[in-house]
Amino acid sequence: MDAGRSFIDFVGQVASPQGLDVRWIHGSPSAKHNTDPDIQVHAYDEHTFILRQNKAINYEAPFLFLLFGNAQAMLIDTGATASAEFFPLRRVVDELVGGWLARNPRGTYHLLVLHTHPHGDHVAGDGQFAGRPDTTVIGADLASAWPYFGFDQDPGAVAQVDLGGRALECLATPGHHEAAVTFYDPWTGFLLTGDTVYPGRLYITDWPAFTRTIDRLIEFSGRRRVTHVLGCHIEMTMRSGVDYPIRTTYQPEEPPLQMTTGHLREIRAALEEIGAQPARCAFPLFILWPEA
Repeated sequence: MDAGRSFIDFVGQVASPQGLDVRWIHGSPSAKHNTDPDIQVHAYDEHTFILRQNKAINYEAPFLFLLFGNAQAMLIDTGATASAEFFPLRRVVDELVGGWLARNPRGTYHLLVLHTHPHGDHVAGDGQFAGRPDTTVIGADLASAWPYFGFDQDPGAVAQVDLGGRALECLATPGHHEAAVTFYDPWTGFLLTGDTVYPGRLYITDWPAFTRTIDRLIEFSGRRRVTHVLGCHIEMTMRSGVDYPIRTTYQPEEPPLQMTTGHLREIRAALEEIGAQPARCAFPLFILWPEA
């Protein structure tokens, strides 16, 4: 510990579960006249931040997560836009890290950038962190991410990423993408599922692998305190089984981002109902969407 460093006990205590009654930025009728911030920042607690990209910048409007530990912070995903001018992710992250360090002084502090999977709307901002001091960016592709976690040797392993007393558990969860990873944070109870589970179109490239992943998430979460299941998009409307069309830039009737472990079981029941032959089918809060 550096002199003057205050140690935060992420193990002996856990964060009190917080609601997520957040009015997320969701676009506007005219993208040209959109007045939302480029990035919305929500402080879930003093060590945990949820970010959302402006839909006027990119219709995907992905969610990103910034988690702080005693030794380093971790940014999960980097959004859908490379340009720092239009999507100033590096600036926003630097401001959040600077503010956190002002409240929790450290002599040195690292930033680790990881991803839920390598689709473009989750990795586009990686380049903004090139050359940033005390920063490691791990590629999201299978050849980069899985050796980092050890999944190339054991896809069934539960890897750990220790931020300094705040150790996240990481699972290989293919089905949406072969390199997909899910993160579990014991401090908040967040299960961060990327594009595997969220209120929207669950694009499935490998139906059997996706089924196995849902089974694994149900089993995993059954032995842990899961407060919120958080994916990276909202695509559904408040109407049961009805989604916003692809490329929609104004979504005034979004359901909440957060889901529950009960929704994992609903997805599993839906897979069972459809059977071994993949088929597109809508359910109240998600749509199973097999891709060729």
